[in-house]
Amino acid sequence: MADGTQDGTELDDLPSKELYDRAMSLARERRDVGFLWDLLRAIPAAAAATGEVDRAEFDLLHGLSLLEEFTHAGEGELADALRPFYIDYLAAHGTP
Repeated sequence: MADGTQDGTELDDLPSKELYDRAMSLARERRDVGFLWDLLRAIPAAAAATGEVDRAEFDLLHGLSLLEEFTHAGEGELADALRPFYIDYLAAHGTP
């Protein structure tokens, strides 16, 4: 797109890890702490969506566990569950 943003259909074709990498890179470039905060808040629901309800509830109560999940938010089922979050961010703000 001419304004530097990408539409959701183009982003839908990317692997979850690539979406994560692009979203994190863009957030760093924009110094977007709000994105990181929103990601931390989205992780428990994404973990629950992967069937790990107990861990999601634990994450809500224990910040260290949540930070551990944050470091793996671009991997495996968690990254797949967070795909809509990454796509929305990249579609709204473009890619680096």
